[in-house]
Amino acid sequence: MTPADPHVLRYLEHVRVEKRLADRTLALYTLDLEKLAQMAVGVNVPLLQLQTAHIRRFVAQMHGAGRSGRGIALILSGWRGFFTWAGRQGLIPHNPVQDVRAPKAPKPLPKALPVDDAVRLAEFDNGGADPWLEARDAAMVELLYGCGLRVGELAGLDAIPNADTQRLGRGWVDLAGGEAHVFGKGSKRRSVPVGRAATEALQAWLALRATPFGGAEPDVALFLGQRGTRLSPQAIWQRLRQRSQLAGLTTPVHPHMLRHSFASHLLQSSGDLRAVQELLGHANITTTQVYTRLDFQHLAKVYDAAHPRAKLSKE
Repeated sequence: MTPADPHVLRYLEHVRVEKRLADRTLALYTLDLEKLAQMAVGVNVPLLQLQTAHIRRFVAQMHGAGRSGRGIALILSGWRGFFTWAGRQGLIPHNPVQDVRAPKAPKPLPKALPVDDAVRLAEFDNGGADPWLEARDAAMVELLYGCGLRVGELAGLDAIPNADTQRLGRGWVDLAGGEAHVFGKGSKRRSVPVGRAATEALQAWLALRATPFGGAEPDVALFLGQRGTRLSPQAIWQRLRQRSQLAGLTTPVHPHMLRHSFASHLLQSSGDLRAVQELLGHANITTTQVYTRLDFQHLAKVYDAAHPRAKLSKE
């Protein structure tokens, strides 16, 4: 249905000709302005006499009907463009949408593996694989899950620190000291403990790391590709996804999922939000607090499954 309001028709012709919008975008603008015209009729106010209070009421109605914050923001953008044009034409004294914002969309919770799945992946041994690749990939999983590293931090580790390591913003693992020194977001360095399982996996990898290169010195990177150069974050993503499928996990795993799992499982066991913040390298604790929501979800599931009164409360 085409909007009947002549001003809307003029505006749509303007954006079609002057802005050369794609047909799909023009169709969405048409639908959104048709919706606005219908809402104006519903409050018995001419379209060009709508005020900010009306627009806020329309936003509340859409939100109450289940429209997402992102969807409302897109609609408001279309309305704002129409009223901006109307103002330039001298049709209205001010833009009623100018200061109206869509409701904030809730941040999606990071996906964390169940503890059993994370341990299953960490303990997976692909006996039929190339021993060199197997040792490398097992060590990468142990560092991602055991230390909560970002994939860029993992890819940026050097086998042995040298003068360029700090200058170029790379990290390294001190096996003797049981620490990984990483260069994180905001050019901030942090140190995280390296547990026994990760230490053993790294020792196994380091024993094989240089063997395919016939005595030639490979790249200084801790994790190498088969050509002897530093493994890229994209390659780590691919190898981890393949490994999780081989391990029988139903969810394809990516590196950040192991970081989320590290944080969530540590918080479930310790309850120490500040320690998790430090280990993750978050500058602000509000970033870390998302894991308290994950922890509550875990507790709620345990409650629903185990407490004799849980089901009764829902009846």
